[in-house]
Amino acid sequence: MEKIKLEILGLSSSQSQSGSFALVLGETEGNRRLPIIIGMFEAQAIAIEIEKIIPNRPMTHDLFKSFAHSFDYKVEEIIISDLKEGVFFAKIICNNGDKTIEVDARPSDAIAIGLRFDSPIYTYEAILAEAGIVLTDENEDEIAELKSEVKTEQAPTKKKADDLKNQSVDKLNELLKDAIDNEDYEKAAKIRDELSRRN
Repeated sequence: MEKIKLEILGLSSSQSQSGSFALVLGETEGNRRLPIIIGMFEAQAIAIEIEKIIPNRPMTHDLFKSFAHSFDYKVEEIIISDLKEGVFFAKIICNNGDKTIEVDARPSDAIAIGLRFDSPIYTYEAILAEAGIVLTDENEDEIAELKSEVKTEQAPTKKKADDLKNQSVDKLNELLKDAIDNEDYEKAAKIRDELSRRN
């Protein structure tokens, strides 16, 4: 079966399920989108890696990466491999140079791990045909709205932004350390963005 390469387009709170998030994947060579509902912790693991925030303790997906490296395995690719009764399935394709193995996983975990290895994400035509959303002018606005929601979630509110702008670099570094120690990665991202603007 021919594989279709996907990219992460957005991550936002799910309006259909409380406490869940919508991860939107899109064809790199097309206009179809594949939305997948994922849990809060998996969304956090994906967002942390996209934002390049380093937690003070390894998260589960970081542990997988360390474990794989210890045995000289690399994650070659992530495949959204199946869709049964509305539930997506994925495979993590690993290789140590001699042997290739497939590990079954939830798509959210597979993608969180794949991001840590800079691995490409793929799916099959049958899955996109069944669950994909074709981008039209009408739902192009919805995708743009989703992207702005993601930016809004990642960007500080005006008041918080002003609060951060009034802090010294030393104070911001102190706040950043506290946010990471408390595993408040959203706040850490905002502080990091403010520090980046000053450099």
